[in-house]
Amino acid sequence: METAMSVEERGKREDLPQDASYAELPPAGTSIPAQTADGEIVPETAADAAGNTTQEAAPQPVDSSASTKPAAAADSDPGEVEAPAEEGAATAQNDSTAEAAPAVAASEPTVEASESGAAAEQPATDPPSAPAEKASAKEEAKYQRGRVYPGVISSTTPTAVYVDLGDGDQGLVPGRELELMTRKMLESLTVGAEVDVYVVNPRNHRGETVLSINHALEELDWRNADRFAKSKEVYEAQVGGYNKGGLIVRFGRLRGFVPQSQLAEDRVRNISGDTPEERYGPMVNQPIGVKVMEVDRHRNRLILSERAATREVRQRRKETLIADLKVGEIRQGRVVSLESFGAFVDIGGGEGLIHVSELAWGHITHPRQAVNIGDEVEVEVIDVDRKAKRIGLSRRRVIRDPWDEIATSLRRGQLIRGRVTKLTKFGAFARLIDHDSVEGLIHISELSGERVAHPREVVNRGDELVLRIIKIDIKERRLGLSLKSVQSTEYLDLDWEMAIQDAASLPNAEPDTETNAAASEPDPQSEAAPEE
Repeated sequence: METAMSVEERGKREDLPQDASYAELPPAGTSIPAQTADGEIVPETAADAAGNTTQEAAPQPVDSSASTKPAAAADSDPGEVEAPAEEGAATAQNDSTAEAAPAVAASEPTVEASESGAAAEQPATDPPSAPAEKASAKEEAKYQRGRVYPGVISSTTPTAVYVDLGDGDQGLVPGRELELMTRKMLESLTVGAEVDVYVVNPRNHRGETVLSINHALEELDWRNADRFAKSKEVYEAQVGGYNKGGLIVRFGRLRGFVPQSQLAEDRVRNISGDTPEERYGPMVNQPIGVKVMEVDRHRNRLILSERAATREVRQRRKETLIADLKVGEIRQGRVVSLESFGAFVDIGGGEGLIHVSELAWGHITHPRQAVNIGDEVEVEVIDVDRKAKRIGLSRRRVIRDPWDEIATSLRRGQLIRGRVTKLTKFGAFARLIDHDSVEGLIHISELSGERVAHPREVVNRGDELVLRIIKIDIKERRLGLSLKSVQSTEYLDLDWEMAIQDAASLPNAEPDTETNAAASEPDPQSEAAPEE
């Protein structure tokens, strides 16, 4: 029986294989029990057993203290020498990881080493918790935080609304958001209703997808604002409020701001007062058309402009008005501008033109003689051109015709008072003081009994004169006046008659007559006095 020998003596024997530890190694892929320096087999742990079940097991983190333990044990025994380099490397590798591939045989060192390295580089098999982590990662990629997705309400409870996102996925709208909704909106959240939802959390601590309907609506409003900003379309809304700098306009669920500098000129003209309430309070709930000028969702900033949208808004409202307007209608309007040829009046959605000849019954040279900007006037629609999109209006047709009174109160030969308004080569025009809307012509031949080269030789503009009516043409609405006939004896009888009528119309005419009669009677005392 051969006696045991030490490692040193075994190495000196020439009849024994020098690499016995490698000559009898098992095939690649099987594990080698780890041994201490004393030759004892280290028990295999459960983790090592699980790691040895497959060649694709991932390497575990190496503990530096465990990997150096065998070497420390060898150094502590003074009777043993250091093992060969190959055996020490194999032992250290087996102690550091149970899944490492064995070393190659001496006859094929290069091939076996390459196979062992390839096995170590292969991907690791997922641990038991990997499928859940993969599913979570997949879900987060499918439903991203901050994105809006369409869905259908699958069920509702007093504390939550569940939304079907498709493909068997479901999310919930928590009760804290439902408490902030209006009654009308809550009533619309019925089973089967289609809604857009905003992903607040793809997967919370309970594995649920938390959604928000309010955030989705707000996100869609921001997108809508971006679209209006790019397209330059006009957004029709209502004034929702104001601050010291301008108006607040509701843009869906967003609050847009219209600075005072961006208000329309018509609206600015109506601003009065010192406080924001006085300046902007009357405008609340009024319709307004605006264009989106700036969108900055990070700063929660939405700037709108009414001035930029004025032309498009007027054109759109005018088209709607013209479609319903009929000739002969009476409308209330406001004078918005004056031109030499007439006045433009806003009749609620569109502007129409009152030609200077339709402003008043009398002769005027400029619209400002009849109306001013901002005046509220009543007009009659006299023309509607839908092709050219023009509206013709008349003011004089809805006011009293002064010629109706002239026909009944004035007659030929009567004396009247007038004021000279215009001088021409052929005469002077005078406006009747008692009938301010009627003008008459004093022909140059009726200014004086002598020859006159120009009316300015006799009268000037603004002179108040006593004139005689020599012609009344009700049909043509013309009035002929004369200055030289005022003292004519031809109308003496008429003048006497008119004087008596005027005296009778005076309130103190009767008392004065009695006084005059009493004054004309003789004094009885004076008559009774004796003669000397």
